[in-house]
Order: sequence, then C-alpha cells, then structure tokens
Amino acid sequence: MPRKPIRRILPEIKDFKSFWKKQGPFKYALTSSEFPPILLEPEEWIFSDDIILLLKDLMQWDLRGISIVNAPFNRNKKATLKPESLIPWKIENFPQEWEGAGCNTFTPVGYLTESVAAIASDSVSLDDLGEVLLNSSTIESAFFKSLESDIDKIGYVLLKPEPMLESGDVAYIKDYLDEWQDDEDDSTLTPSRFSR
Repeated sequence: MPRKPIRRILPEIKDFKSFWKKQGPFKYALTSSEFPPILLEPEEWIFSDDIILLLKDLMQWDLRGISIVNAPFNRNKKATLKPESLIPWKIENFPQEWEGAGCNTFTPVGYLTESVAAIASDSVSLDDLGEVLLNSSTIESAFFKSLESDIDKIGYVLLKPEPMLESGDVAYIKDYLDEWQDDEDDSTLTPSRFSR
C-alpha cells in the first residue's frame, strides 16, 4: 500500500534537499508555479509515490467530498448552449479555486471534456454494438491521467520520473533544483558586491 502524500512548506532549496534526503526520494513532487498559490500554502510541496493520491490530496478530494458523477445533458433544454467538447460526466463538489483554470481536462464549472473520454476509451472494452462502455471508475482514472498532463496549465509544477533515466521510479529533480539554486544565488547578489 502506498504511503499517504506528505505536505511540507519548504521555502529554501536547503530545506527541500534536507527533506528529500531524510524522507524521500518520491516518485512525484508538486508545488505551485504561481503566487499566490492555489490549493497550497506559499512554498508548500506535496510528495507521493502515487500520482492519483497526490492529485486527490491537492484537490482535497476526501475533505470536500469530491467525486466524478455521470451528468447526462438534458436534451430538452435547447436554450442552454453546451460546448461540443463536453462529455456527460462532471466533478461533484468541484474546487471553486479552479473555476478560472483553463485546461483541456475540465471546464470552469467541473464538466469533463473529450480529452478525458479519449483517454478512457483507450482502456475500456466495447459492448455488443461496438459502443464504448464508460463507468465512473474508468472516467475517474482517465480524469487523473488527463489532469496529470494538464497540471502545468493550471499553475503547478509536477516533478516526475524521466523514463529515459536509470532512476525512472523517482522524480527527476535535478534541473528544477539547479534553477532554484540559480534563483537563490541571484537573489543574494547585491549591488554592493559589484561596486568598488
């Protein structure tokens, strides 16, 4: 059974490295790429070896009672325009903090899109008529795959394994830490160091 996601506020690179050495490594590490962060505290990270558990922790899935439910459109409502990309599934108790988010996985009110259905249809069987059979667990799994690929579009940095590297089961953190170190080094430079 995978360990529960861990949240930590790590304001400096030395804090991150110390935490990673003592409690890591992890397969996934997520933080905000924006300020103020959404669904995270400033400088907060979430670590996990399971991407679904990490994303559920970010969304506060259990705390908010979030679920993915079938939401068939009312075909009799002709006055309501629905984008063609919507599918009849939505996120119940959708995080209001994401209502301004723009991505391919969901609409601002939590309806799921064709990108989720496309992922789901790749992993399901067909019924006797050749129609794709979609159920809530298939849609939920596809939602998290789609969200993983869209997470950077809604204001997050997700560090995950690089399949081409030997350490393919651990988040690839080197480039991110190098950039973070450069930022910290730049912020410590003062004009007095360059004046004579």
